[in-house]
Amino acid sequence: MSKTIMLVCAAGMSTSLLVTKMLNAAKAKNLDIDIFATSSSEAEQAVASRTIDAMLLGPQVRFLESEYTKKFGNQGIPVSVINMSDYGMMNGEKVLQAGLNLIENQGGN
Repeated sequence: MSKTIMLVCAAGMSTSLLVTKMLNAAKAKNLDIDIFATSSSEAEQAVASRTIDAMLLGPQVRFLESEYTKKFGNQGIPVSVINMSDYGMMNGEKVLQAGLNLIENQGGN
C-alpha cells in the first residue's frame, strides 16, 4: 500500500528539490511512496484533499510544529521538523528515512 509524505515549508519552493531527491531515494529502494511539498498556507487544504501518512516541516516553519501536531495529530498524521543539516544538504535519503520512521512509529505499516 502506498504511503504519502507531505513536506511543508514557507512558500513550497525550497522543498521541491528535496522532494525530487527523496523520490529518487525511494525509487532506489523500490518503495511505493508519494512525496509532495506545499506551503504552510495550503497545508490544511492538502490534508483535506488527500490521505497524508506523515508531515515533515521545513526548518523555516518549525514554529508551526506544536500547532500542526494538535491540529493534524487528531487525524492520525504524525508531524516532525526536518533535521536542519539534512535539509541544508538536501539529503533526500535521510529525510525520506525520517518520514518513514514517523509513519512506522505511528503504527502504520
